[in-house]
Amino acid sequence: MMKELSGSEIQELISQKKWREIKKTISVCPAPDIADLWESLDEQDMFIVFRLLARQLAADVFNELEPNRQISLLEQMRSAHVRAIISELTPDERTDLFEELPGEMTQKLLNLLPPEIRKESLKLLGYPRDSVGRLMTPHYIAIRPQWTIERALEHIRLYGHHAETIDMVYVVDEKWHLLDDMPLRRLILADPEQKIESVMDREFVLVSAFEDQEKAIKVTERYNLVALPVVDSENVLVGIVTVDDILDVLKDEVTEDIQKGASVVPLGMSYSAASVWIQYWRRIPWLLLLTVVTFLSVGIIAAFEEILAGIVALAFFIPLVIHTGGKAGTQSATLVVRAIATGDLTLRKWFNVIRKELCVGLLLGVTLGTILYLCSYLWLGDSRISLVVSMTVIANVLWASLVGGLLPIILTKWRLDPAVISSPFITTLVDIIGVLIYLSIAIWWLEF
Repeated sequence: MMKELSGSEIQELISQKKWREIKKTISVCPAPDIADLWESLDEQDMFIVFRLLARQLAADVFNELEPNRQISLLEQMRSAHVRAIISELTPDERTDLFEELPGEMTQKLLNLLPPEIRKESLKLLGYPRDSVGRLMTPHYIAIRPQWTIERALEHIRLYGHHAETIDMVYVVDEKWHLLDDMPLRRLILADPEQKIESVMDREFVLVSAFEDQEKAIKVTERYNLVALPVVDSENVLVGIVTVDDILDVLKDEVTEDIQKGASVVPLGMSYSAASVWIQYWRRIPWLLLLTVVTFLSVGIIAAFEEILAGIVALAFFIPLVIHTGGKAGTQSATLVVRAIATGDLTLRKWFNVIRKELCVGLLLGVTLGTILYLCSYLWLGDSRISLVVSMTVIANVLWASLVGGLLPIILTKWRLDPAVISSPFITTLVDIIGVLIYLSIAIWWLEF
């Protein structure tokens, strides 16, 4: 079992200038573990240890670091060392790095790269942000249909070392149009004298380089792919997206949706890397907006001051009826947003959503309303107030479930992100309407 080395131990070895021992210890550690160790080191110590790493390991560790750490390292390294590290990154990793850096630094790094790598990087950066083109790698194995199996395998042996993956190879014509994708297993098991075209099934899926990265995630997940071919507008194969890149994007997308659902502008970085001020400016806009909107509830309560003064017990239940509806609405919105994101629910199924949420909302409302009627009656002994609370909860949960189910669909139809608006907006809307429903039912039932 590998011994874990702490930041304090590394700092102690640095203070004693035991460079060989440091190099020997960290050179056998996986890149993600070394990157985690970096978090406990100051910038100077981090730079010293980084210089002790072999070039490929240094590139792997660099790719695992947070953007602010990457920038700090780049600023300290000499041009030759920077060129070596950046050149060792895969094309999609370089693109991710350049997207995070200031424009001036990106241009400086591009100028340091060899001409062929600089050309490759500029091509990937030319695609729209968050498109599949930014995610793909141009390093793949392509073969021709007229080749024999033996020639194709020899080609893989010769050029496979530079490919992102050789699990899948791609059949293209003379103009590089994609004809088929083929698992390596099929080639290995075929007769060496067979032609490639004789083992082709011409059944494959692909994605355009200009599509959003979420499309690549959905296609990869739907067809259980290890690599997804990427083509341009003329069906020319320009790259592939591998499953490890899909997992990275999926993690970022899920993190972003969770942050949006919590009324936070996406950080765009890890929690640890985000400074106090970054978190403040990401969190204050929605909090400020929702606070101002929620102030409407105060105005509604003030408008019903007379009834609340007449029956003080009604005020006891305001937080309860409000939050019950808010939670029900958030539940519906969360389920529908996720169903839309995974492709389980389309906009055409909006009527099914209404029908289902009405049924579920009614069942939830009756269940909660009955329980709250019994609890409030045992507490106050006033059946009239208990019935007002019960009817309000039923109406509130039914209304909240309907809004929570429909709002994400409406926002998606308007090409707005339902994750960023649904949860906070629904909670606020249901809170305001919930107070109005509660006090309106009280006036009607208690005959004020």
